[in-house]
Amino acid sequence: MSRIISFSTADKAQVIGFLGAAEKFTAEQRRIAAFMQERAQARQADVERQDLGWELTVPEALDHLLSGHATCTAEAAGNAYAVAMQIVIDCNASDPVDLAVYSKPATFFDALDTELRHAGVPVGLLPGDRVMGGLPAEFPFPLPLPEHAMENFGHWPLDRVKPAIDAYRAVLDKVDESFASDLQLLIERLEFEHEEWEEHHDRDWFTQDTIFFSITG
Repeated sequence: MSRIISFSTADKAQVIGFLGAAEKFTAEQRRIAAFMQERAQARQADVERQDLGWELTVPEALDHLLSGHATCTAEAAGNAYAVAMQIVIDCNASDPVDLAVYSKPATFFDALDTELRHAGVPVGLLPGDRVMGGLPAEFPFPLPLPEHAMENFGHWPLDRVKPAIDAYRAVLDKVDESFASDLQLLIERLEFEHEEWEEHHDRDWFTQDTIFFSITG
């Protein structure tokens, strides 16, 4: 089954600030949390229409995250937690943008990382660990993986994007042509987000500091 990789930018601390804070929400957080619950109910309706039977509902999963845990042990609970976590991110982030559709994204990024490494890109700048590397380490508790056992999230600090862009541009004419168009697209997407961050990050009202990737499908 094909998987869609999309991304948005958000203030990492603002996203984390909802996890485990249900008993001490600010008025603004309560307003946003109410919107999250509406979206969770809508997503649960989709789940029920598809008869997916995850044993844990999306609203329940969201309640768990806002209460500070993801401890349901049902086999498919990871699916509900992933959807709920995406709702938390989406309600604190810019509008999502699709990066690409891949039949096997993990396989593709493993191959791309290998190609870039052979072309001379340092390990710390390879895209696979960013696009599919999970949530930031500062997140207070882990999420169980969904049934397909592949990470649903990735993240890239905006202040670490420029070195990767430069490294990818330097080897664009060296990678196999089967990777060139995807790499060019990744460069363009990262460059746009970096330019937005570079222009606004020193302004008080601009707090977005992280690109969050979502792998769905």
